[in-house]
Amino acid sequence: MAKIVPSDLEIAQAADVRPIMEMAEKLGLTEDDLDLSGKYKAKIHLDVLKRFADRPQGKYIDVTAITPTPLGEGKTTTTLGLVQAMGSELGKNVVACIRQPSMGPTFNIKGGAAGGGYSQVIPMEDFNLHLTGDIHAISIAHNLVAAAIDTRLYHESRQTEEALQRRGLDRRLDIDPATVTWNRVVDVCDRTMREIQVGFNDDKLADGSPSPVFPRKTGFDITVASELMAILALSTSLKDLRERVGKVVFALDTKGEPVSLEDLKVAGAVTVLLKDALMPTLMQTLEGQPALVHAGPFANIAHGNSSIIADQIALKVADYVVTESGFGADIGMEKFFDIKCRYSGLIPNAVVLVATVRALKMHGGGPKVTPGAPLERAYTEENLELLEAGLGNLGVHIKNALRFGVPVVVCVNGFADDTDAEMEVVRKYSEEQGAFAAVKSTHWADGGKGAADLAKAVVEACEQPSNFEFLYPLDWTIKQKIEHIAKEIYGADGVSYEPLAEEQIAAYEKAGFGKLPMCMAKTHLSLSHDPALKGVPKGFTVPVREVRASVGAGFIYPLLGKMSTMPGLATYPAYMNVDIDEDGSIVGLF
Repeated sequence: MAKIVPSDLEIAQAADVRPIMEMAEKLGLTEDDLDLSGKYKAKIHLDVLKRFADRPQGKYIDVTAITPTPLGEGKTTTTLGLVQAMGSELGKNVVACIRQPSMGPTFNIKGGAAGGGYSQVIPMEDFNLHLTGDIHAISIAHNLVAAAIDTRLYHESRQTEEALQRRGLDRRLDIDPATVTWNRVVDVCDRTMREIQVGFNDDKLADGSPSPVFPRKTGFDITVASELMAILALSTSLKDLRERVGKVVFALDTKGEPVSLEDLKVAGAVTVLLKDALMPTLMQTLEGQPALVHAGPFANIAHGNSSIIADQIALKVADYVVTESGFGADIGMEKFFDIKCRYSGLIPNAVVLVATVRALKMHGGGPKVTPGAPLERAYTEENLELLEAGLGNLGVHIKNALRFGVPVVVCVNGFADDTDAEMEVVRKYSEEQGAFAAVKSTHWADGGKGAADLAKAVVEACEQPSNFEFLYPLDWTIKQKIEHIAKEIYGADGVSYEPLAEEQIAAYEKAGFGKLPMCMAKTHLSLSHDPALKGVPKGFTVPVREVRASVGAGFIYPLLGKMSTMPGLATYPAYMNVDIDEDGSIVGLF
């Protein structure tokens, strides 16, 4: 009989949450190193990096996954279960480093991202909602920039250069309105805001002639797709943050030259708004291990990893650091290695690749998996033939991780319906494909105890020889890098480019941005650009619709297929279940 597990929220609300100073003391931190935010969370000052500069680095582990079903396969739950097992079962000094969730998915289909079952970060409500306000700071800073852009367009369209100089501006920027790539943001899924027009009341100049600028088309992105969020995650210091913000290119001028936030004279104010957000937030797992929560860039749009600064701090105060890359290994892991590791200089010791029997059966041709609908019998009963047909997706992800020269441990996130025979099929196949080990883990139902075997395998994998290397050199052209990722990681035959993408690539190469790494924006539901193509797709060409430059963050991001930077809400989104009772307790989060 399957073990009955309460809801995630019920487990979290029943937990014995320890004062945050207990977590700090485990890491050798004092109250002087923290800005306390209530009893159970605190911001960590960045100067601890100087205090611990001479300490050796801990082992660095990235948790990723195969191509998931729409239900997700439990990466965060695995990350936290592994940390709990390493701490509670093996007695290791270990820290989790994970992203702060966007409230867009929290109130949509996915729900929260604090883990699940008996492998969670707590307090779960704080984690999934406002936390310490970092995402709000990103929203305000980003929208300040949007207002500054439109303000500059407005005044330059109405005033001479001499008049502008009298008002303190040293020169005209002559921004080409058609090239502005900076949308506004909000941390809510809202498809109706993808395209908007602004400036209806400014459609005439003082002499009655039409404005050359307004109304103009623009739109909204979700906050976690903001370049400022990517910058927050990739900055290594306050100085680095200030420099990156200043380098942000939001448009071209009428001569085709890039215009930056430094040119707009808003970079200093933006950095001031993000100053406190640069500090990671200290929280805890259900079993009392420290967790650093910081930054939340989307994985299918941005680079999908928590912050460099959180990892830097964790690696100095712990012997093992377990972080997580968003979505499948073709997205989050590739970006972790080729973007985050380039800027951090930190070298991973092992990869944990999360798989589920459910997802492998889907890739083998199983019935459609739909959030909220009961699973078909193919997923709840033993079916070795269907499972074996889907193993190829796991094999691609193992080989992709091994391309970077890092040992791979496959974690089969176990469900109650999985059988020993199914597990043996996955174990044998994984090791044949070069994985160091393949281990079933029941951390969702059993907490750290259920991940003990996984923890042992990961500790052993961290001691194995590795030869880490990046997938491509930065001196390749933009197209060379795009096509190499598409062919080597996704298995594409080639790449096609829309006319707009061709124009943008040419402009970015001309502006000197061609040496940046690529941050491919694509669906997480397939190795390809098409979410309908499961398993190991063959014979496809990746369409590049648009290419944007996040110069401050330090990457180029091509948009593949129909990828959107503003998700839409489902028919029955999660917010319909969220409420508060008369005692002030939140209900309905998951």
